[in-house]
Amino acid sequence: MTTFKTLGQFIIEKQADFPYAKGELSRLLRDIGIAAKIVNREVNKAGLGDILGDAGAVNVQGEGQKKLDVYADEQFIRALTSGGECCVVASEEHEHPIYINSDVSKNAKYIVCIDPLDGSSNIDVNVSVGTIFSIYRRRSTGGQAMPEDILQPGNQQVAAGYVVYGSSTMLVYTTGNGVNGFTLDPSIGEFCLSHPDIRIPDQGYIYSINEGNYKKFSEGIKKYIKYCEAEDPQTRRPYASRYIGSLVADIHRNLLLGGIYMYPHTLSHPQGKLRLLYECNPIAFIVEQAGGKATNGTERILDLIPNQLHQRCPCFMGSKQMVDMVESFIQRVDPASVMT
Repeated sequence: MTTFKTLGQFIIEKQADFPYAKGELSRLLRDIGIAAKIVNREVNKAGLGDILGDAGAVNVQGEGQKKLDVYADEQFIRALTSGGECCVVASEEHEHPIYINSDVSKNAKYIVCIDPLDGSSNIDVNVSVGTIFSIYRRRSTGGQAMPEDILQPGNQQVAAGYVVYGSSTMLVYTTGNGVNGFTLDPSIGEFCLSHPDIRIPDQGYIYSINEGNYKKFSEGIKKYIKYCEAEDPQTRRPYASRYIGSLVADIHRNLLLGGIYMYPHTLSHPQGKLRLLYECNPIAFIVEQAGGKATNGTERILDLIPNQLHQRCPCFMGSKQMVDMVESFIQRVDPASVMT
């Protein structure tokens, strides 16, 4: 008989890694897992109800909101508000932080930064989407949280993870002690440990980048792409080009198989396109904990100091040798072009 370890059981077992938390972090991760199940239910029946299509609004990023964007955002904020362990939420869908001032939450210890539905433009065509989250301990004590509680570098994260809603639904997370993946078993409604101690290969053979932006890339990035395309049996090139357009889906594949994900700055996005706090930092934390590397082309992403809630950042994340190689192209060809 096969036995499974549920997410809840795993979190409780690992609670000893955080003696200062006294169970709050475990409960916070549990709340995120519950909200993910609710969002998964709607994603899986998206073609059957009035949940597909545009919501008729534009978020702070200037991007059209999908109905599922709004739904996912509501579910995660509701779970984090009622759980009592989070004092403020920074969401991609809101211009300003959401301060939780209820009696049970105003003195809570944790900050959550979240992209409730990453890759939502894919939902109408049945392509994998996801959720990305990042957790910090607040620096201030008592009362309403302060801006400095939110604008912390990624190296201060206490936990980060993502959920990928695909052929199966998986939650992958780290608390700084390795990376573990849990697959949702719909028959019992529980996330079960399916991918313990995930390790990304040092060298991969997949590169993921939106080559439709090729003309807008710097010369260093163009030359690296040509390197990936060049035939060389000794280095198993050409590499396979795989790009889904959903950060979670692309990262998840490369994390398991080995590869590099790239979203460099472009002429139209000179600061990069992905957001530092709730996209780059949590994914960088996961990638590093799995043995990979994550940089903006010249600096470690987790060491960058954020100064804006929706700050953007170029990113190169994945197998260490591949990230080292693209960095060498950037530093040799166009070192001054990376904008931080």
